Amino acid sequence: MFQSSLYSGDRTKDYELTIKQLEALIKDEPDHIANLSNASALLNQFLTDINWVGFYIWKENELVLGPFQGLPACVRIGFGKGVCGTAVKERKTQRVADVLAFPGHIACDSASRSEIVIPIIKDGQVFGVLDIDSPNENRFDETDQTYLERFVNVLERYL
Repeated sequence: MFQSSLYSGDRTKDYELTIKQLEALIKDEPDHIANLSNASALLNQFLTDINWVGFYIWKENELVLGPFQGLPACVRIGFGKGVCGTAVKERKTQRVADVLAFPGHIACDSASRSEIVIPIIKDGQVFGVLDIDSPNENRFDETDQTYLERFVNVLERYL
């Protein structure tokens, strides 16, 4: 049974704990939707100053909305479009300090000001992306990127 933890305030230790919690939640569950749902809920509970966290899954040459926490979102995002589509095209994390300055940004929630998107690669193919938005400009830093990429690496092992 999952229990919410009190985080210590040490971001590194708290990210480590969250990654361990993710693995415990998904290691025995083969269903991708269930695992992505729990992963988005876990991040929503752990991260502060965010207004959306979830997944887009790569299907038929576009990203399709998957499990998430937050307001209703864009359902489909094309290859190379917006921050999510760019993460797929470049196959690398996109950390955007000010989404209003990102060419072609797709504004699903007008309150979002910064965003981080990590591609999920399984067996050399794009599976989808983890997308996290914040109403604060420059919310995500190198520590967030490092540990969120590790979080995605755990997910990749169980998809």
